[in-house]
Amino acid sequence: MGDYAGFRQAEPATKIKLSGEQLHSFFINISQLYSKDQITFVCIGTDRSTGDALGPLTGSRLLEYGFPNVIGTLPDPCDACNLEAKLMEVEVGTVVIAIDACLGQASSVHSFFVSAGPLHPAQSVGKPLPSVGDYSIAAVVNVQGPKPYWTLQVTSLYLVMNMAEEIAQAAASAFGLKP
Repeated sequence: MGDYAGFRQAEPATKIKLSGEQLHSFFINISQLYSKDQITFVCIGTDRSTGDALGPLTGSRLLEYGFPNVIGTLPDPCDACNLEAKLMEVEVGTVVIAIDACLGQASSVHSFFVSAGPLHPAQSVGKPLPSVGDYSIAAVVNVQGPKPYWTLQVTSLYLVMNMAEEIAQAAASAFGLKP
């Protein structure tokens, strides 16, 4: 578990590339260890950038499915400006699943990198933010290039919405929740 309230020390963790259909098994493994009440989802991103909206879109869907502990939704995003303050809201003792969009190789677009370890938000745009999560999902929404902010701005909203739904649906299914 995290050192305190969702923060984790940077440490190497194995990242596994999954398709949307394979996300269910990731969440099944977690649901066999923890109940939905023991989980806090930290969904990182902003609705002011299409590519970066994956986190708040996912967070809003997770709430609709019935998860009680979600930080980062469309009405109340968890982004680079407020991440550290939002992490202080994580209840001590809960297991944090961090979710964020990322840029990557062309062959990885529409894939998810999952880990039993933290993610490192804003790496593709070069911001130093704390590592987050006991588990993590980094959703590759577009190709990494020389202008990451621009790339996130012109990322397909359709792709981002579908990826957010794939995450939320896989989590809900694994924990026995229905919309």
